[in-house]
Amino acid sequence: MELQKNRWSNLSLMFFDQAKKLSTQPLLWFQGNESYHSLSLVGRKDTTTIDFTSAGVSLKKDMLSKLPEQAQLHGRERIQTRIKERIKYKPMSWGEVAEKVLKITGELMANGVGDGDRIVIISENKPEWFIADLAIITCGAITVPAYTTYTTNDYLFILNHCKAKGIIVSSRNLAEKIQPIIRDISNVKFIITMEDFEFGNNEIRTIKWKEILEKAHPASTLLAEQLLDESPSLTDLEKLSSRRKIACIIYTSGTGGKPKGVMLSHGSILHNCEGASKILSDLGVEGRNESFMSFLPLSHSYEHTAGQFFPISIGASIYYSEGIEKLKANMQQAKPTLMTTVPRLCESIKTKVLSEIDKSNKLKKMIFFRALDLGKKAYKSPEKMSLLDHTENLLLNILVRRKIKKIFGGRLKALVSGGGPLSYELAIFFEALGVKILQGYGQTESGPVISCNPPQANRLGTVGKILDGIDLKIADDGEILVKGELVMQGYWDDPSLTADTIKEGWLHTGDIGKMDEDGYLVITDRKKDIIVTTGGDNISPQKIESLLSSRPEIHQASVYGDRKSYLVCLLTLDEEFLKKWMAKDPGNKSKIEINQNKELKDFFYSIIDEINKSLSQSEKIRRFMLTSEI
Repeated sequence: MELQKNRWSNLSLMFFDQAKKLSTQPLLWFQGNESYHSLSLVGRKDTTTIDFTSAGVSLKKDMLSKLPEQAQLHGRERIQTRIKERIKYKPMSWGEVAEKVLKITGELMANGVGDGDRIVIISENKPEWFIADLAIITCGAITVPAYTTYTTNDYLFILNHCKAKGIIVSSRNLAEKIQPIIRDISNVKFIITMEDFEFGNNEIRTIKWKEILEKAHPASTLLAEQLLDESPSLTDLEKLSSRRKIACIIYTSGTGGKPKGVMLSHGSILHNCEGASKILSDLGVEGRNESFMSFLPLSHSYEHTAGQFFPISIGASIYYSEGIEKLKANMQQAKPTLMTTVPRLCESIKTKVLSEIDKSNKLKKMIFFRALDLGKKAYKSPEKMSLLDHTENLLLNILVRRKIKKIFGGRLKALVSGGGPLSYELAIFFEALGVKILQGYGQTESGPVISCNPPQANRLGTVGKILDGIDLKIADDGEILVKGELVMQGYWDDPSLTADTIKEGWLHTGDIGKMDEDGYLVITDRKKDIIVTTGGDNISPQKIESLLSSRPEIHQASVYGDRKSYLVCLLTLDEEFLKKWMAKDPGNKSKIEINQNKELKDFFYSIIDEINKSLSQSEKIRRFMLTSEI
């Protein structure tokens, strides 16, 4: 399904246009409790339990009257009936979501939210995140997503820097992070809580999500009449926002540790959706038959665009994961057809697969590794595959690859990997086992997608072909430069940095690369001093190094973690400190012996633990080594 270029003038129009066509179709799937009835026929040695709800049967009086004879028939001594709770995915239709978006929009407008105002969302991935985002931009305002892993100081900086007018927060735990700083934020006028709890601050108006949905604002009623009636055009919404208007400000790490607010327009995100639909058209993407699994944080531009707005653009549904620890179970319930991913998840799945194989018998191991070897041969040298190889490979599809695909639910067409570099070894592991991983490339400043591998011509080791409508060139020093509607409007309240990054319309990505002979982009190095982990986190090493070096015991700190799943650091010890320490044990003077000195290591572990308290989860130092020039 390929999107028509410039079909929509803004993201709100796209959503409501799709909602009118697909009103009764499911859009958002979320985990909820469901009551069900079960009957147990209990005997001396065993118990038979029947789940009536799953069979579509209700416990009516005439059924209950027959239970004693059923117990006698089955040789059971007594009967137990009970009501249980189980977790399962529940749908919310396009029409239901649209109605909720309009009600939240009305509340925002009633609180003075309008053109260009900034509203911060602090929440896990859930339907309310989606609804809040659409409501904010339908007001003509700007969404400012914030990570749930931020520290209190991170929230303080962002709320003050963007001059937020309001906050939408999901839970009591997250609200407690911002409560201590509310008095230090002058612009915030209200807080909307998704869950039902009291914020506990009388200085700021607190509004409960549930109460908003229970009432109707004149503003939302008027919008509903304009947007969801039978008229084919949505002219009022077309006037609200143009493609050049800012839709969101997404904060990303700056080279000096100070976050940068990237201003992305409606057009930037729509351009990404249009380009992605064309490059993925070979997958046979069919709109309402497609389902996405949303597990990467929506505060990241990659998930915000590819995991939220792209599904809207093609009319697909979205399942929300309960978190990484439950992702496998969620995938098997939801059976997604498309997923965004980061290398770290792929690494984790590979490790678990190999761990299970290691526990298997010799025959299973032999079959698995034969599938792996033959799959790699089919990708690398298809011309060398014999008839016997092809026949064997078909059998291995059933014996091995079908089981691997079931990890992802069994319907997956492709994983689209971004946010960090995907190694060739990791990519070919999954390719050989029948799971297609399409590596892409981009950055927050470009909406974020610049390129992606096409499904029918997936070239491992590259980041694919450039999306339609993008001009790309390689500068004399090898830096990748891009131009097009996808490029950000600039950094919020930082014209100097904007001018340094966008020159004559060209976005200077800070990445070094080259184009191969077939037009595939290859990333070879990084010019900018930013660490990108396999989890897709952008981290400024200077910020952490500065905190470490501020300690009198540390002369210099070097943080490393690019293309890795966590950060490590090398600490050069202060000369005077080390002299005093070594006076206690004159024998320990070499670098190796320093790292073997348990008392010294424990001392620096305590320093690292203290510094980690002021860092977000992705910035924390997990391991370190000590060195000295003495």
